[in-house]
Amino acid sequence: MSIEIKVPSVGESISEVQIGAWHAAEGKWVAQDSEIVELETDKATFDVPAPLDGIIVEILKKPGETAAVGEVIGYLEEAERPAGTEEPAPAKSPAKAESAPAASTGKESSAGSTDHVMPAAARVLAEKGLSPSDVKGSGPGGRILKEDALNYQTPLASDNGAFREEEIVPMSPIRKKIAERLVEAQSNAALLTTFNEVDMSAVMDLRKQYKDLFLKKYDVKLGFMSFFIKAVVDGLNLYPQINAEIRGTDLVFRNYYDIGIAVGGGKGLVVPVLRNAERLSFAEIELKINDFGQRARVNKISLDELQGGTFTITNGGVYGSLLSTPIVNPPQSGVLGMHGIQERPVAINGQVVIRPMMYLALTYDHRVVDGREAVVFLKRVKEVLEEPSRMLMEV
Repeated sequence: MSIEIKVPSVGESISEVQIGAWHAAEGKWVAQDSEIVELETDKATFDVPAPLDGIIVEILKKPGETAAVGEVIGYLEEAERPAGTEEPAPAKSPAKAESAPAASTGKESSAGSTDHVMPAAARVLAEKGLSPSDVKGSGPGGRILKEDALNYQTPLASDNGAFREEEIVPMSPIRKKIAERLVEAQSNAALLTTFNEVDMSAVMDLRKQYKDLFLKKYDVKLGFMSFFIKAVVDGLNLYPQINAEIRGTDLVFRNYYDIGIAVGGGKGLVVPVLRNAERLSFAEIELKINDFGQRARVNKISLDELQGGTFTITNGGVYGSLLSTPIVNPPQSGVLGMHGIQERPVAINGQVVIRPMMYLALTYDHRVVDGREAVVFLKRVKEVLEEPSRMLMEV
């Protein structure tokens, strides 16, 4: 008897999804609970597991097509595992997947191995006539993702410019949503950006002093983001307008701080939310951010984790940005941009000294936040980072 493979309900506000990669082709046997198809929404990517052991007998929706929640996208025929087939390997956790490079399996050959190529990427490579060795993978452990295969550009011929190609691919739901939100922010909010710079000497000295003890005790590195989150929460507590939002004709003020942390993922930038950041210790913050980063790379951030933030922090410095103007994520009223740390000459007490400096940018919705509030908030963040003890003394 054939079992219907349906699009599951993934959230109250989501009525349709885009079909991603099928992990098993028609006629392929799959194990119960193994991932058989990837679905994409405007907020996240998730996989549909096989309801039982069986064979994929028909695929109704191809990658790139849309399907409604509850719609049948394929059929599975119940069947026992065929003799001679290997037992499916247990799925690796994001952390283990990240730490186990594909090249370490020992299966690499001169023609390029396929054990580190994701199924969707393998199909694209086959269509383009490419070998896995031609493409550099950006996934965990160097795995080649679908995006890597799609974005690969055939080198131009040196004589007459042959092999110049264009490829048209549909925007993913996440990219469409990002585009809509950015345009919405620019059109509906009165955005303004204010800048400052912070001397990172104190934070860097603290990290250097405690990094080994921190790592040994909590099994996670002490990064900059926990300091910034602590400083931001301190500033939001003093200037609550920046943590507020417009709801209809009302201003909504909150006594909690859910901080969105922008991280790069396999499908683009995502912003998972750190709930009740005011209650978290440095170690709890670093552990959660580390978890977000690992799961974002393999598209395992859940929908609930992407919703409901009250303020956002984005760090363009990890990509080499020196200065930028981040865009507010509606309906939030503020976003803080971190940037690269550079040693620069600065004047202190009449003397020119070299210090590790970082530019900070606060973009805010002028409908909610006055210029004075934005400036003093950013100044407070600067003061707390340059003298972290102020957070403890509440001065």
